Amino acid sequence: MRSLFFSLFLLTAAALPAAVPPDLLDSSRRLEAFPATQGQGSESERLKRFFDLWWLTTLRETPEYATYVGVPGFDDRLSDLSPETVEMEKRINHQERKALTSIDRSRLTPTEQVDYDLALGRLDEAVEAEKFNQGYPVHQLNGPQNEIGLLLTSMPARSVQDYENMLTRLRAYPRKVDQTIAQLVKGLKEGITPPRVTLRDVPAQIDGLLTEDPLESAALTPFQEIPGSIPAAERERLRSAAARIFREGLAPALRRLRAYLVDTYIPAARETLAVGDLPGGREWYAFLLRTSTTTDLTPEQIHQIGLSEVKRIRGEMDKVIASTGFQGSFEDFAKFLRTDPRFYYDKPEDLVTGYRDIAKRIDPELIKLFGRLPRLPYGVTVVPDFQAKSQTTGYYGNGSLAAGRPGWFYANTYDLKARPKWLMEALTAHEAVPGHHIQYSLVEELGELPDWRKWDVYPAFSEGWAFYAETLGYEIGLYQDPYSRFGQLSNEIWRACRLVVDTGLHTMGWTRQQAIDYMRDNSAKPGHDAEVEVDRYIVWPAGACVYKIGQMKIRELRTYAERELGSRFDVRAFHDELLGHGQLPLRLLEKNMKDWVAKQKGKPS
Repeated sequence: MRSLFFSLFLLTAAALPAAVPPDLLDSSRRLEAFPATQGQGSESERLKRFFDLWWLTTLRETPEYATYVGVPGFDDRLSDLSPETVEMEKRINHQERKALTSIDRSRLTPTEQVDYDLALGRLDEAVEAEKFNQGYPVHQLNGPQNEIGLLLTSMPARSVQDYENMLTRLRAYPRKVDQTIAQLVKGLKEGITPPRVTLRDVPAQIDGLLTEDPLESAALTPFQEIPGSIPAAERERLRSAAARIFREGLAPALRRLRAYLVDTYIPAARETLAVGDLPGGREWYAFLLRTSTTTDLTPEQIHQIGLSEVKRIRGEMDKVIASTGFQGSFEDFAKFLRTDPRFYYDKPEDLVTGYRDIAKRIDPELIKLFGRLPRLPYGVTVVPDFQAKSQTTGYYGNGSLAAGRPGWFYANTYDLKARPKWLMEALTAHEAVPGHHIQYSLVEELGELPDWRKWDVYPAFSEGWAFYAETLGYEIGLYQDPYSRFGQLSNEIWRACRLVVDTGLHTMGWTRQQAIDYMRDNSAKPGHDAEVEVDRYIVWPAGACVYKIGQMKIRELRTYAERELGSRFDVRAFHDELLGHGQLPLRLLEKNMKDWVAKQKGKPS
């Protein structure tokens, strides 16, 4: 399903004049006519037709998303951010809701009612979001300078036609860059910009793409090694065409973006940090907090949960320190972990090899945790150089069976002294297995789910699962030495700190330095990590809160199942059930898992 955050991003657009794409006009007409189909088939059939149309419309609105999920037929297109299309997007939100509610929910099966309710919730959120006009088209983690390379590397790259699709997108990309500039102009006039401090690395990110030899640019990575199955003459033609488009179109567009940022936008960007400082910002933050955590927790409640968890986890960390025989304070131990050479690699390739070794140690243990494992493979690769300085220590990039793309755990090799060995096991468990890769890959294989539900993201579920998956490392032989155990706890307290810092920054007037100091004082993580993470929370309001809230709910549900089922508890069955219905809001996840526990109790021994 179209990401809510991407939908909100579209609402900020004020781009160059353009006609609405014809396929969106077609979707709008079909949605407008849908309520009149009452009586044409069963309500179950009508729900399926609506879901098919909703999914098609989502892909038409965001062709890049279609590439990401592996749906063919959209790989030569880019989303349009013109004012006309933005207005059509708003109209479509209302048409979709009207079409869905024309279906009689009472005449659907229980499973269909769940899908109906989830769809209605998403559409209600999209309509509610229209009153907010706070989008950040460009910052250190978002914008054309980050998107173009990732988009092309996520595309199929097996045939001449695949590469022709890339060329078509490259030709169209300057227009999207100019539309982004128009968004920035509009936001600046309205006083809606990201904080200036979060834009400091963006010009350098653009510079990293503007190589003298176009084929050395990360924007053209797929053209650097075209498969040998494509004839040599065609390979040369495709490379030459890509280089020409880069020189004549893409590079000048990126330079226009850079010039506007450096000369106008960044100097005028706001110095305040909180989203609450923007017009309607407090209401906006409350909305984001509610929709991202899928709870009704207030900022104050989340802040207090964070403080309580930080205190609890800090006690566990002190026990680990004592077990090492280290003499000194928490701060002394943290300094020791940050500075002792034994805890760091000297070469980027050794760091990557270390992650790969951990992943391969985990792989054979997964059968102890799951009855069903995904077919999709995964690998470990590096964060692109031009992004690395502003990126986190690692992240997961979804694969797709349909697109023929493996899952990737991206490891950051920038500043090796900020990448300690004692954090590596926990990070691998989170980003790769049994974390993100297992959860995301399994959902694609759930044939009974509507397509939109396979890709619908509830961050409290997905990040909550990955964070919970870190703790599963104790059950499969990770964290054997005290430093790795401390690393896992450091990750845990990091996520608890996020609850404190995110709400502190956006509702309580915290400064950037205050947030960085709090993260460093309660974790042994290197200082660069703290800076990058805090800047991430600043431009991603509420997003940092989902990890700990989701993990606590999943752990609570497992404790409940273990208590209720006793010796009949099967962790593999528990995980299969938890991941077997797609991503869910936490309230529905709790209901499902408690219903499952009740059914297990009713089965004969």
